[in-house]
Amino acid sequence: MMVSAVTVCVICVTAWSASKDRHDTSRRGKPYSVKSLNAAIEKLRPLALKLGKPKPGEWLYHHKEPGQTFKQYVASDPVVPTSTRKVIVVQPLGMFTKSQRRVVTEAAEFIGRYFNLSVRIEKDLPLSLIPSKARRRDPAWGVDQILTGYVLDDVLKPRLPKDAFAYIAFTASDLWPGKGWNFVFGQASLRGRVGVWSIHRFGDPSKDDKGFRLTLRRTLQTGTHELGHMLSIYHCTGYECNMCGSNSLPESDRRPLSLCPECMAKVCWATRTDPVERYRKLIAFTEKHALKKQAARYRRRLKALTEK
Repeated sequence: MMVSAVTVCVICVTAWSASKDRHDTSRRGKPYSVKSLNAAIEKLRPLALKLGKPKPGEWLYHHKEPGQTFKQYVASDPVVPTSTRKVIVVQPLGMFTKSQRRVVTEAAEFIGRYFNLSVRIEKDLPLSLIPSKARRRDPAWGVDQILTGYVLDDVLKPRLPKDAFAYIAFTASDLWPGKGWNFVFGQASLRGRVGVWSIHRFGDPSKDDKGFRLTLRRTLQTGTHELGHMLSIYHCTGYECNMCGSNSLPESDRRPLSLCPECMAKVCWATRTDPVERYRKLIAFTEKHALKKQAARYRRRLKALTEK
């Protein structure tokens, strides 16, 4: 069946199956205790907005999902960074305008702050690596597209850096995952530790400052959401949260860039991060880039955690 609505969430081609990363006990950094994170959850819970009843067209109206508490996450033996696989590697793919390249660069910085991991941007790879059999022109929009599966299996996997927790291609080209789909914003392979995301449909960052901020925010939101999945985090079904599923770009735009208390704790536990320091870093970034609404959310959460 041809998809008529955007599936904002990147397709995960392998679910929570066992991998070497899960059972590697030599994790990086000093752990942040479950007890401390549970305390942080309770301090932040009053700020969390519960999801209302899903409406037709929204993700949860069409996808009945169980959700996942912090306790369930820790017990699930999730995929996490290790002492040897602890870098998020960003791979630019194809041509970018000056403004688009700036979006990719800023997104890489934000992702590092969001997950408390080092981020490295590799040298560009050309679109000429994609053969004609992995390209098409979308019949509905007349847009040139590249096949996500080819990017994952034939471009990224052979080049996967040994130190990469995740190896992510960013492209300005439109993506499609194969028969039965119009397009997707991206696709990820969890066991393969590779993914590809497109900024093609996120707006024109060269239009003006407002247009740049819109494209940047959408890129930050999609990138951090999908990397959350690569940490084995399920869609959030309890609160307004960056880990909520979205069935369209407008629905995604309504979601916050911040995480609910439960999902925040998952990220901090998986990446061994102090929530207070994490919020301070995110505030600095969002203030610098005039993402006022997002900065205000982070300030309220920092205040809740640091008030006596």
